[in-house]
Amino acid sequence: MGMIQEFKEFAVKGNVVDMAVGIIIGAAFGKIVSTLVDGVMMPPIGLLLGGVDFSDLFINLGKESFATLAAAEEAGAPVIKIGSFINEIISFTIVALAVFLLVKGINNLKRKEEKPAEPSEEILLLREIRDQLKKQ
Repeated sequence: MGMIQEFKEFAVKGNVVDMAVGIIIGAAFGKIVSTLVDGVMMPPIGLLLGGVDFSDLFINLGKESFATLAAAEEAGAPVIKIGSFINEIISFTIVALAVFLLVKGINNLKRKEEKPAEPSEEILLLREIRDQLKKQ
């Protein structure tokens, strides 16, 4: 019975629940970024580079040539999926930038909260009296 109670306490601790929520939100955020990169950012970048679709870029390691990545994969040819790698690098960069901006924003909010409040009139008056006494 003691082990079950310990497990219950562990499972409902704030840190475990916070971590689970973070993982779930992170997975959803990853899907959003993936869609942003693949569906919104890559088409214009490909267009700027002459209509190149990064997801279809590949290096064929076999002797036979293929027009598309899908055709090479269907034939079972050994390929290096350089386009997928480029997409993942862009996705990582966007996620890293978003996390950086999020952390920076949170840190700025914390600094504002930690800022001491303006001293009251009484404190200012007492300091003024102290400074006058020091001059005498």
